[in-house]
Amino acid sequence: MTATAPTIIVITGFMGAGKTTVAAALARLRGCSMIDLDSFIAARVGRGARQIIETDGEPRFRQIETGALRAALDDAEDGLVIALGGGAWTLERNRQLVSERKACAVWLDAPFDLCWRRIRRAVAARPLARDEAQALELYRQRRQLYALARLRIEADESSSPEELAAIIEAAINIKPARQAEDK
Repeated sequence: MTATAPTIIVITGFMGAGKTTVAAALARLRGCSMIDLDSFIAARVGRGARQIIETDGEPRFRQIETGALRAALDDAEDGLVIALGGGAWTLERNRQLVSERKACAVWLDAPFDLCWRRIRRAVAARPLARDEAQALELYRQRRQLYALARLRIEADESSSPEELAAIIEAAINIKPARQAEDK
């Protein structure tokens, strides 16, 4: 019996890791749709993550984020790639939603220095990473939760989004040894 590749792939990782860019490349490679969860939220509620966090607080944003993730997963057609916001995967309820849909979670593991350079260059400020020390502390806290993803893909400046997408595609099409033994 051969394994079938998951139809939904969720990309997680720290802010600035390249989740949206890699998710778009992976969707092109797979010939499917892609959702950036933060953009999806902005389209649904008319405000972006930064504005929601600054106005209503992070707990309210996380509630909205979970609702948006649920909606994206519920409406998912065959073949969807979702780029999560940096904190979405840190919540058990969101990991459970991904698991219930049998989606494949992929941790895009980029070094902090690369993430921080990208955060500093970003047009929109990151409300949860206002300075390097705050961002580094958050990065360290979240790594253990990102490690709960099914796959870990190392990302650095030398890898293009297309190369990372191809690595992810190849990895999700390999049947894990323990499943082969169970059959």
